Amino acid sequence: MPLRDHFRPPLDDVHSWDELHGMWPAVIVQKLIEVLPEPYFAAPGVHLGTLYEVDIGTYRRPVAEANDFDVPKGGVAVATYAPPKPTLTLEPQLPNQDVYEVRIYDSRRNRHLVAAIEIVSPSNKDRPENRATFVAKAATLLKNNICVSIVDVVSTYDFNLYAELMNFLHGVDPALGSEPPPLYAATLRLRYEDRRRMMDNWYHPLAIGQPLPTLPIWLKETWAISLDLESSYEATCRTLRIR
Repeated sequence: MPLRDHFRPPLDDVHSWDELHGMWPAVIVQKLIEVLPEPYFAAPGVHLGTLYEVDIGTYRRPVAEANDFDVPKGGVAVATYAPPKPTLTLEPQLPNQDVYEVRIYDSRRNRHLVAAIEIVSPSNKDRPENRATFVAKAATLLKNNICVSIVDVVSTYDFNLYAELMNFLHGVDPALGSEPPPLYAATLRLRYEDRRRMMDNWYHPLAIGQPLPTLPIWLKETWAISLDLESSYEATCRTLRIR
């Protein structure tokens, strides 16, 4: 079954694009369960309004309001630190982006992230700063030897984030041509060859009315599984009764 245009009539008169984006990550996880070996597992992630997640946080246990001085039992009073006034206070314009993704972890290494599948949303493409943020996130994942896949079916913005990522990494993909298409799917991963760090890419332009490709997902340098985008996309459309 072909790729539909979820962002224009007649389809978006009946179904909102975020129905697909919200459901697709969960269906991808269901499909990956069939091919992911132990101890790897996949988990969907949908984060509305921000691209950032807190991986390392500082937590505070609820306690009664402290006095000016904290006196440990049997200890000496320690003055509470009073920071100086900030040198600048302003209201930043932080980019608000919706994130739809699937992450694959190795449970042997304390939930170690090995691959990320990013489903591009309109807010990832609508402004230069949002595109730059998305590209920086993908580059950071790659730098940490995490396989990155990008799936972009957003037809309303003529930007190709894979092309911008390649430009950010000072790379050239001849398959992009002079005018990179706005719809595409790609996987990128880093590996070592004779002590040199190399990047392998699998890039597929997409088109309305055409089937989706199968992408390799690398769990480690010598081991990959397949992600059948077509079957997960069709299963999502059937569940949502998108025709």
